Amino acid sequence: MTDAFSVIPASVLRNLSDKLYEKRKNAALEVEGIVKQLAVAGDHDRITAVINLLITEFTYSQQANHRKGGLIGLAAATVGLTGEAALHLEQIVLPVLNSFSDQDSRVRYYACEALYNIAKVVREDSIIFFNQIFDALCKLSADSDANVQSAAHLLDRLVKDIVTVSDQFSIEEFIQLLRERMNVLNPYVRQFLVGWITVLDSVPEFDMLGFLPDFLDGLFNMLSDSSHEIRQQADSALSEFLQEIKNSPSVDYGRMAEILVQRAASQDEFTRLTAITWINEFVKLGGDQLVLYYANILGAILPCISDKEEKIRVVARETNEKLRSIKADPAEGFEVGAILTIARRQLSSEWEATRIEALHWISTLLERHRMQVLSSLGDIFDALLKALSDPSDEVVLLVLEVHACIAEDPPHFRQLLVFLVHNFRIDISLLAKRGALIICRLCVLLDPERVYRELSTILEGESDLHFASILVQTLNLILLASSELSEVRDLLKNSLVNLAGKDLFVSLYASWCHSPMAIISLCLLAQVFVALSDHVYCAWQTYQHASAVIQSLVEEDINVKFLVQLDKLIRLLETPIFAYLRLQLLEPGRYIWLLKALYGLLMLLPQQSAAFKILQTRLKTVPSYSFNGEQVRQTSSGNPYQIIHHVPSGSQISEDEDGIQDGANSHNGINFASRLQQFEQMQRQHRMHTKVQALSRNSSTTSSSKEVQGPEEPPDPASWDMSGPPSRSRRGSGQLPL
Repeated sequence: MTDAFSVIPASVLRNLSDKLYEKRKNAALEVEGIVKQLAVAGDHDRITAVINLLITEFTYSQQANHRKGGLIGLAAATVGLTGEAALHLEQIVLPVLNSFSDQDSRVRYYACEALYNIAKVVREDSIIFFNQIFDALCKLSADSDANVQSAAHLLDRLVKDIVTVSDQFSIEEFIQLLRERMNVLNPYVRQFLVGWITVLDSVPEFDMLGFLPDFLDGLFNMLSDSSHEIRQQADSALSEFLQEIKNSPSVDYGRMAEILVQRAASQDEFTRLTAITWINEFVKLGGDQLVLYYANILGAILPCISDKEEKIRVVARETNEKLRSIKADPAEGFEVGAILTIARRQLSSEWEATRIEALHWISTLLERHRMQVLSSLGDIFDALLKALSDPSDEVVLLVLEVHACIAEDPPHFRQLLVFLVHNFRIDISLLAKRGALIICRLCVLLDPERVYRELSTILEGESDLHFASILVQTLNLILLASSELSEVRDLLKNSLVNLAGKDLFVSLYASWCHSPMAIISLCLLAQVFVALSDHVYCAWQTYQHASAVIQSLVEEDINVKFLVQLDKLIRLLETPIFAYLRLQLLEPGRYIWLLKALYGLLMLLPQQSAAFKILQTRLKTVPSYSFNGEQVRQTSSGNPYQIIHHVPSGSQISEDEDGIQDGANSHNGINFASRLQQFEQMQRQHRMHTKVQALSRNSSTTSSSKEVQGPEEPPDPASWDMSGPPSRSRRGSGQLPL
């Protein structure tokens, strides 16, 4: 230290710590001259002593002016060393870097100035301190003092110039520094980082694209910055990288795809648009390379299809179509189960468009990878069933298409209908709102006869009688009115002469017994006339059976629900579907049981109801006919189905449930007497079920549930319509509101 004091005059040292900048500057020039002379003489020991003096006595001083003088002195010493500065660079630079964190903003400013001058002299030799310099500049870019920021900006530009031409710069080390700082929120730091990314990317020698996954997320994070300038800079950098990706033969799509998927769900609209645009390009460019990431990409695309921003929706739809068009092979890593999981998850989306596209994906997978989908059916089946309750008709129709595709296999066919009935049972509103739509669509997509047979089989064993009755009524109305069921109706019309029709009639009958009106409708539909000769005709067995069913009804059967169903039937009789039946009324002698069945229905209707007036008006148009032309008698066996018809020749023919006695088997082996017993037994079960439910409700709402209530007071006979034929049991007790 003594040597240093002897080398530098006391006046120079005094001026170096002066509060006036000009005096410090002049003193620094003196130091520069002294160091230059020592460098020429090769006296590096004294140079080292001078530098140590500037560091210890000035740079690390407690006095701010001393620190300022020390910094300008170190810069002057470096200038004096010129080409030999590298020998003392570590000794000079470290104190300057330390001054970047000085509490005094003016000291920080002069530190920037000093390092700027040092770097100008040593150029690429300063690269060994790049990490420390970069860290210091990153902090100074957000300095609270505008002058310090300005000085740091000038230093930053110089460092960039040095780095871009240096062959000693390590891009790997820089990426590590960059990665650690990309999530900083300070806008000035963000600008600083984007600036470095842009500059280095412009240098062909630096493969910034190869390291893009390391800082891509940070760039996307900047797209939602509150500063327009930062958003613009980040977007510009991303656009440049995307263009490079398009032109590059080798890109790591996988790592970046994971980042893009996350950013596609950003709350920021601009970020979502940029992310989905990148994904779109990746799907076009990467294609097969993205097989392992298809599920994640799909999970990002589907929500964007319903985005509130139109631009995002358009790009998302395009991407979705492109992705679906790629025929990936599970052998190449394509995970069918993962795609199904995403599609199932999106079925619960609040947006209709997203749910629709999720169903399109399931359909596509069923078409291409049926076995894999069926093996994972348990994971998606419940979600598909729940989708039947979707508020969108389009979604429901698509779900049914998926179900129909699955149900092509017999085990899945029955499973579908069993689960469908179960869903109707637990959500009766689904049956009311969507039952007709669901069943009709299934009949279009699958064999309608097969659908009805299976549903009937399922309902035959249904323990919830009330639900079974409701579903049978729904199925019956669909059968009578839907164009999709026309072939089934045609088959039933020939049920007494056609074996397939007979089997269908018997199959439906078992479950149709849950609803009296359904049985009556079925009998009116299944009409076949058999001619014994030119002038001799047998009775219509199903019309006769319909009349017998009507006669078997008791008071409990004829309630409001029954009358509502009857009202619907009467109105259906006026539709083109039953045109054949209305035409048959032109020959009352030939269709006596049809006429009796219709009059029986008329007798059950309240006289002031619209349905009564409709049916009465229709029956008034029937040509006059007297029922005296036939005699109904009991046979020795007590069979109510055996009747005697008078025919024009004066002869009589007798027919019963076993067939026409002269040998014509008009009903193809259907035992209608047995069917009637089956119906009556089912109705007794319904009546018992209703009573049990009523008792249960009463016991839960009254404290005296054990008390036996008195018999209900009979209704006013004036309110009855007693013009109908008496029932088989408790005849004439039907209470019909007027």
